[in-house]
Amino acid sequence: MVDLDCNCPHTIPIISHSMHHRIWILLAACLTTCSPAWAQTSSESRPNVILVVTDDQGYGDMSCHGNPWLNTLNLDRLATQSVRLENFHVDPVCTPTRAALMTGRYCTRVGAWAVTEGRQLLDPDETTMAEIFRDSGYRTGMFGKWHLGDPPPFAPRERGFETVVRHMAGGADEIGNPTGNDYFDDTYYRNGTPESFDGYCTDIWFEEAIDFIQQDSEQPFFVYIPTNAMHSPYLVADRYSDPFEQQGIEPKRAAFYGMIQNFDENLGRLLKKLDQANLRENTLLIFMSDNGTAQGASEQDRKDGFNAGMRGKKGSVYEGGHRVPCFASWPAKWDGNRPVHQLTCHRDWLPTLIDLCDLKRPAEVSFDGRSMAGLLHSSSQQWPERTLIIERQSDNVVSATKTQGRAQPPFAVLTDRWRLIRDELYDIRNDPGQFKNIAAEHPEVVRELRAAYDTYFEDVHGSRKDVIRFIVGKDTTPTLITVRDWHPTEGGVIWKPSQLPDSDLLINGFWEIEVAEAGRYAIKLQRFPEDALAAIEADQARLRVDSIEQTQTLKPEESSVTFEIDLPAGPHRLQTWLRDAASQKIRGAYFVEFTKVGPSEASSRR
Repeated sequence: MVDLDCNCPHTIPIISHSMHHRIWILLAACLTTCSPAWAQTSSESRPNVILVVTDDQGYGDMSCHGNPWLNTLNLDRLATQSVRLENFHVDPVCTPTRAALMTGRYCTRVGAWAVTEGRQLLDPDETTMAEIFRDSGYRTGMFGKWHLGDPPPFAPRERGFETVVRHMAGGADEIGNPTGNDYFDDTYYRNGTPESFDGYCTDIWFEEAIDFIQQDSEQPFFVYIPTNAMHSPYLVADRYSDPFEQQGIEPKRAAFYGMIQNFDENLGRLLKKLDQANLRENTLLIFMSDNGTAQGASEQDRKDGFNAGMRGKKGSVYEGGHRVPCFASWPAKWDGNRPVHQLTCHRDWLPTLIDLCDLKRPAEVSFDGRSMAGLLHSSSQQWPERTLIIERQSDNVVSATKTQGRAQPPFAVLTDRWRLIRDELYDIRNDPGQFKNIAAEHPEVVRELRAAYDTYFEDVHGSRKDVIRFIVGKDTTPTLITVRDWHPTEGGVIWKPSQLPDSDLLINGFWEIEVAEAGRYAIKLQRFPEDALAAIEADQARLRVDSIEQTQTLKPEESSVTFEIDLPAGPHRLQTWLRDAASQKIRGAYFVEFTKVGPSEASSRR
């Protein structure tokens, strides 16, 4: 057994329990365990809860885990005050992790299993963590990055958060946000209304969260702080990045590390405010990240940077892509500086918080996670072996291996001892860096783990909805969908505003929509956003909604074109075509706005 104290972090902690001969997978309701009597908390003493999720910060991106360049004093201090989940896993990219965290269920079940292409929409029928806290008497606030859908009914204000300050899309500077956002002095959205803010993005999220925490109320609070840092572009004030460049670190990684230092500074501000307000003792503070490192050492060159000895990084199904830091501090209940080596994951947090905070458990929900309440209370708590599945999905998964007609994405099967990466097998106890594939030496283990994945795949992929649709026409409020949301038919998607004017970029795709009410709709097509309108540079626009098709001619200098069309209620597929006036080549409209303007013409004539 290799153990890891926070001050001796250069090896990878692994657990020592032997694997049962029969590998089994715990799914749905059987994953949720009843909490013991000690975990029942009276409503009068229920803790406040702060859940902090950083973006793209890996296990090795802090000094307490051995990073030789960083000096994360506040993260290190929090680690010594926490129960540290040392074998904690998430999905390899951000939206899937956020969806699973908010629901306690596999991201594939809940519709949000990729980061663009309409696959980032959290199914409106799912119950979220915020809704459960709100319905259990907590004040709820979210500050930062949502990335589970922007328009209603996907927006966080529709999913249980009463107070929200956030950016749109997957990053503060991405398409869907106000033009010019660059992490400094940006426009964000307070409860759906755009507002100009002075300062750096991470500073703002923490300032707003602290203001919310300090509001006078008899209710406990649930605060969710999902930062967009340390996601690219790597933008931070020079005073944070310069010290790393002076050590010879290349600029991107220096800025990435600078963003971590800024985050660490903000974490220190939060801890100080909790102490000053006498809230720290009965506040459960959880820190984790959403996937593996974006700028740590790569699989190709493990000596280039630091990744705590792990193979792979963000996006990978090797260990470095999904094993992340997770600290949980509740001074009133738990002693700090205690490592927990049992296999845990992000889906565990919602059933855990239900037990710890005496929340109302939704009767209709079956969690794919397991309550960690007993484990957090005592390391001696019995923790049955389990099998976890990690996947890296995209809109169109390409694979030669198929089960029941569905393409299988890159995946990992995790147990206490083993990691199956597709057809590769690693003994994570004896080979934590995943250097040696020993599949040929243990064919029976490969068969068992592969069977576990196939069981999971049939259950979870078989239960998923093929598509989550944008809802339009619920009222007369316009609904905006963008190029980053379409399902590609030519090329892919784009998400950076700098890509919009590229005349050589000829891409297209369709959107899946749900018309809430039959009626007449104005559908406006643009190449550029409303706050940076420019010529559409097309001489013909074509619109198709299912079998309904319309074409208009237009002048290249026009900035938009609007179609009016009668649409019945129900699901539809929409696609657009703009013919470039100069080249006569085709691209799709990058911005489409739906507005219900009245009853259908047939209805109005009756």
